[in-house]
Amino acid sequence: MNNQAPIAVALDAPDLETAARWAGLVTPHVSTVKIGLELYLRYGPEVVASVRGASGVQVFLDLKLHDIPVTVAGAARAVARLRPGLLTVHAAAGSAAIKAAVQAAPDTKIVAVTVLTSLSGADLGGIGLAGPVSDAVRRLAGLAVRAGALGLVCSPQEVAAVRAEVGPEITLITPGVRPVGSDAHDQARIATPEEALRAGADLLVIGRPITGAADPGAAAAALAASIRRMRAARG
Repeated sequence: MNNQAPIAVALDAPDLETAARWAGLVTPHVSTVKIGLELYLRYGPEVVASVRGASGVQVFLDLKLHDIPVTVAGAARAVARLRPGLLTVHAAAGSAAIKAAVQAAPDTKIVAVTVLTSLSGADLGGIGLAGPVSDAVRRLAGLAVRAGALGLVCSPQEVAAVRAEVGPEITLITPGVRPVGSDAHDQARIATPEEALRAGADLLVIGRPITGAADPGAAAAALAASIRRMRAARG
């Protein structure tokens, strides 16, 4: 039985060596490691090889591409050679941009970001998106799936509604996941790992509660164990 938890550890590290060390500590316990925009811009393709190491862990390249379709296609094609398991594109870039990414990187799961978990309903109004947040997320989710996205990023608070909107085959990825007692930091719409999984999430993005711990490996192991206990209790 695979004991790796459905967690993508966000490797928001200050340098390549730290990112690789964190990845080495957590990969026995989690299915995925996530490389964000800052780390990728600082180190480029080298960071993917460094965090993947010999383990072959799934790499989630969270670049949140958002540009005209031809540029999104070029960017997706450029990173596809790195064999990321997952690559993000902003759903707000539109159907054509999502389709372009899907066509340019056929062996990578294109994941559309709906509404960033740092945004509240008031924030949406400020940037001109019709709310409430849950409605905006559902609209963007439907658009993205129709354009060929096989995964969606949404907050834990919208997972159940999005699952009802797009069906069981789409991978739902939830940032804004915080174990009980953790600081929310810059996330506005959060839930515990257990709440997110019960709502229908497939992959939980967790960063600082793991990487900020004195022993990231032990923190990842503890979260993986709690998820196994929850699943065992549910039968």
